[in-house]
Amino acid sequence: MQQPLFIVAGRSITLGEAVLALCGLAALLVILLVIAIWRGQRRQAEAEADRYAEERAVEDRIGELVRLQSEMTGRMNAMAEVLGRRQADLVHGLSERMDMLGHRVGEKLAESTRSAHADLSKLNERLAVIDTAQKNLTELSSQVVGLQSILSNKQTRGAFGQGRMEAIVQDGLPRGRYAFQATLSNGNRPDCLIEFPNGTPGLVVDAKFPLEAWNAIRAASGPEALRAAEAQFRRDVIRHVRDIAERYLIPGETQETAFMFVPSESVFSDIHERFEDVVQQAHRLRVVIVSPSLLLLSIQVIQSVLRDAEMREQAHVIQNEVRKLIEDVGRLDDRVLKLQSHFGQATKDVEDILISTRKVKQRGARIDGLEFGEEAAEPAPALQRDLLAGE
Repeated sequence: MQQPLFIVAGRSITLGEAVLALCGLAALLVILLVIAIWRGQRRQAEAEADRYAEERAVEDRIGELVRLQSEMTGRMNAMAEVLGRRQADLVHGLSERMDMLGHRVGEKLAESTRSAHADLSKLNERLAVIDTAQKNLTELSSQVVGLQSILSNKQTRGAFGQGRMEAIVQDGLPRGRYAFQATLSNGNRPDCLIEFPNGTPGLVVDAKFPLEAWNAIRAASGPEALRAAEAQFRRDVIRHVRDIAERYLIPGETQETAFMFVPSESVFSDIHERFEDVVQQAHRLRVVIVSPSLLLLSIQVIQSVLRDAEMREQAHVIQNEVRKLIEDVGRLDDRVLKLQSHFGQATKDVEDILISTRKVKQRGARIDGLEFGEEAAEPAPALQRDLLAGE
């Protein structure tokens, strides 16, 4: 036993030591095996406990699920009942609304029908008005054709310009301030003579504007024809302007300027735009080319002048009347002063009368206060003095 078996780290290991070490190792292995078995059993027990706990938890969850399922079933039944009631209410409400909607749609359709009938009647009335307007347009077109025929004739065209000028003058001036076809001292008769107050010379208005050359300008088909028509128009207008200046401008009898009336605003504007030399020539001859609007404006100015002259005449009348009124007021003042003196004298006389009546009242009171007896044969001395003082 004491025989060494091997040497470890310089130390010899004997058989006994080796046997003891093996026994200790065997004992240690047994202990470790027992510990491992115990741990395995413990782990198995813990696993069984965990499995049991899990089974209990699963059973609890299954029970909870069964309880929740029963509650859910009850809730679903209640919800189904509520939904059934709501569906019935909804169907009832929808039926009522559909009935109301049908009633309203019927009323709207009836109202639309009535409105459509009313609109159709109005449409028929408007169509009747349109037919009437169409007839009026037809008549107007015939009148325009007649107007064209009038303007194509020189005499009728002159009458048309004369009529328009006379209408403007008659509308703007009072009667007695104008004369148509009046005879001048040289024997000529202008279309219109506008008279001014205070012996001022009258204003001549001529309405015979030459439109033949102007119509030729509008009817010109080429440049050569247009130039020829414009030249003819210049000659005609200047000749007519000279005739007006020679016939109607009479010193001391008519104004130094005369009017040449153009019965068309478009013709008037074209003359001033395209024939400035003609306008300047007319101004040099003291003849003013006027359109209907300018003639109307001139008539309004003349009317203002006439009104101012009438106001001045009336102002003189008013001054005379005011002068007479001042004289009447002076006489009234003298008479009032005399009346005041009479009132003063009458007041003094009234005051004297009041003094006398007051004295009479005082004396009567004193007489009424006296006592008359058998012994009083003579008046009292004081009463005698008063009577003597009042004489």
